[in-house]
Amino acid sequence: MDQAERLRNLVQQSNARNGLQQERDDKKSMTPLPAARTVPAKRARVITVTSGKGGVGKSSVSINLAIQLKKRGKDVIIFDADFGLANIEVMFGAVPKYNLSDVIFHGKDIRDVIVKGPSDIGFISGGSGINGLGNMTREQVMYLVEKLKELESMTDVLIIDTGAGISDSVIEFVLSSEEVLLVTTPEPTSITDSYALLKTLNNRAGDMRENMVVKLIANRVSSREEAQNLFNKLQVVVQRFLKLKLDFLGMVPWDTNMSKSIMQQKPISIAYPESDGARALSNIAERLLGSVPAQDDIVEKRGLAAAIMKMFHSKK
Repeated sequence: MDQAERLRNLVQQSNARNGLQQERDDKKSMTPLPAARTVPAKRARVITVTSGKGGVGKSSVSINLAIQLKKRGKDVIIFDADFGLANIEVMFGAVPKYNLSDVIFHGKDIRDVIVKGPSDIGFISGGSGINGLGNMTREQVMYLVEKLKELESMTDVLIIDTGAGISDSVIEFVLSSEEVLLVTTPEPTSITDSYALLKTLNNRAGDMRENMVVKLIANRVSSREEAQNLFNKLQVVVQRFLKLKLDFLGMVPWDTNMSKSIMQQKPISIAYPESDGARALSNIAERLLGSVPAQDDIVEKRGLAAAIMKMFHSKK
């Protein structure tokens, strides 16, 4: 039995179970019951962390923001959307038994591939089994989409750690998220690549929500002044040439403890919680919690599952 046939069987079994449950529900519905108040399904706050180039500390920001949000009572899951690589699990010092490819090709439930990292943060590894969504069959994509819909109802905050650059997968995840954090450093290449990413988003205006806002995090800066100058450089060209809005979320100073924590495979928020870097990330988490998106934005977002679906169609 090949993978496609196994997947068809899984879908058929799921449909059969749903049909049996519906039959039972229909029988129960013949007996009048007191009216019950409808409880809205839990819906995660989806935050995408991205960057114009690699090596700017994007994954470190994702992990440490997750830990800082967890300290403030939020359940958090990180989705490692940099398919084929394993940055999050390496930085967590964890070895997942399963990854997203096991959901697609081996019928694993989405809960089976959630690994608990430090501070009880959940994360899902993209794994090395997905080299391109264009290689997936429609049945595999639909199966994955249904599982990812479940993921968004299982946590308070879902952080999507994208790959770097302007690939189709990165752009789709950014466009599908209700909140976008752009990590940039003062290096000229980081600034120019960040603008290239913003320009690409702007050119996809048909897919963007109106008044899309990207929040900048200035990483590895020597001072607040350098962070503000970095923001100003991007802000000038964004206001002049692009339609989207750029906000300044905060700065993370250059901190030798960050390098030490990475070598120890422990997030700086845990290894050195009183360091300048950890305190800065704590401040950014506070700002995030104080800037909850408007309810209309949450309703209108396409979501993680929609990003996967759009990427699949773009390959056809």
